[in-house]
Formats: sequence, C-alpha cells, structure tokens
Amino acid sequence: MEVIQHNHPWNGYYDPDILNEKLRQYRRLGHIVPPRKIIKNADQIEGIRRSSVINTAVLNHIATHIHCGMTTQEIDKLVYDFTIAHNAVPAPLNYEGFPKSVCTSINDEVCHGIPSDDIILKDGDIINVDVSTILDGYFSDASRMFMIGNVTAERKHLVQVTKECLELGVKAARPWGFLGDIGQAIQEHAEANGYSVVRDFCGHGVGLEFHEKPEVEHVGRKGTGMLLVPGMIFTIEPMINMGTYEIFIDADNDWTVLTEDGLPSAQWENTVLITDNGCEILTH
Repeated sequence: MEVIQHNHPWNGYYDPDILNEKLRQYRRLGHIVPPRKIIKNADQIEGIRRSSVINTAVLNHIATHIHCGMTTQEIDKLVYDFTIAHNAVPAPLNYEGFPKSVCTSINDEVCHGIPSDDIILKDGDIINVDVSTILDGYFSDASRMFMIGNVTAERKHLVQVTKECLELGVKAARPWGFLGDIGQAIQEHAEANGYSVVRDFCGHGVGLEFHEKPEVEHVGRKGTGMLLVPGMIFTIEPMINMGTYEIFIDADNDWTVLTEDGLPSAQWENTVLITDNGCEILTH
C-alpha cells in the first residue's frame, strides 16, 4: 500500500502545488477528497476566526441573561441586538424564510425551534440556543445547551453525554483522517450511554457561506467518507436523543424538528478548523 508523507510545514494554508499533489495521491488510492474550493486560505481563515469571536460572544451574552420565566423571543432580541451592535448580522434571519435571528429548541425539539412571545422557559427545561453570525461576509456557527432551574438527573445526563459526543467528535477530527472517524466516535459514545443519534440532520462546511460541503454525519465508520485536509472548516453538531432517533417536522411552521417519541433531545455545536496537527475550535 502506498504511504503518503506529510512532513512539510503549514502556515495557515498549504502551498497550492503541494496540496494539489497530495490530493491527487489520495484520489489515486480511491479516497474521497475535498473540492479545492472548500479548503480555506489564510485570509479566509482569519475572517472566519473573527466572525467566530463574535459568535462566541453572543452565546456568552445569552449565558449571562437566560433564566426561568423569560420568553424565547427575549432570547432572539438579545441575539439580534448584540450581533448588530458588533457590526455583524445574525445568519439565520430570513435564511430560506426562517423568521428569527436564532434557533431556540426546548426539550423534545431537536433543532430549528422558532423564538416566540408565547414560549416561556420553565423550571426543568433544557434548551439549545443555536447562534450563527456573518461578519464582513464570513460565517460562523455554534450552539450550547442551557439547563433551566431544577433539571432532572436524566436530562442532565443527556446534556452531559451530548457535550462529550461533541468533544469526542472534535478529538477525532484529525488532518488526513476521514469524516467517518468523527461519526464513529460520536455514535459509539451516544449508543454506549443508551441514546440515539439523529440521522436526518448533520454538521456542514461553513465560512464563505452558511452551509457548504462537506456534510458531517454524526454516525459512521472510521476510515470512510471524505478526507480531512488542513484548511477545511466545518461544524460538528451532534443531536442526541434520549429515545429513538426518529424525528418529524412541525407541520404548523415547517421548521421545528421534534423527536417522534416525545422524549428529550440535546445538541452542542462548534465550528472547527482542520490544522496540520489537529483541530482548532474556532467558536470557543
């Protein structure tokens, strides 16, 4: 079997000729290689990094204000006002018709929950707040779980294991590895804890657009899928269900995704950059 060497320095980007040759070598071995256009250069990486700083600040802002009794519309206003004040734009607002600046998904809502004056956070709720930011044309994307008041031990465990799934997915995201490495790490940990992994939604490339290639599945088999190359930027965002992984979309708004069995779901998300020796979390 041919062995491909990776012993050249990386300073935020690869020399195009070196990178193209390495991609040709992997392609000859039958691997799926990323399109050259989704491998970011140094200027693009820096722009996405700046966007990620604002995105993280938005989530930190929510963390200091979220509380029992507030509406999800209040969360939306916090996100909008903070983002605009920092010369950025909330990416979800009007994206494919989405009416708000942030996704707020509570309990059995898997993702894409729409903020509303009628939805009030209650004691015992778990909520995912999913924030995406455009700064100077560059996109970033991350979400966190928040536990409201007295949350049951079962829900706390789901939230913690889901966070661990994200951390294991990030750890598995290594240069010259494969997307399947990420999926296997997440799936094994979730299922070992008696949970299931949502199949119908996944992570995605991000940076120059809101959603780019590749699709980052959270189930998989090590050594399969697209090759991971320094300069790739994408989200890892496992959605882990307490019960079945089967879901449905709320017919009332055509956006909010819920668990089929009504049991809780949790999600954590980061935007990550593949580097020459690992994976950098941009949305820390």
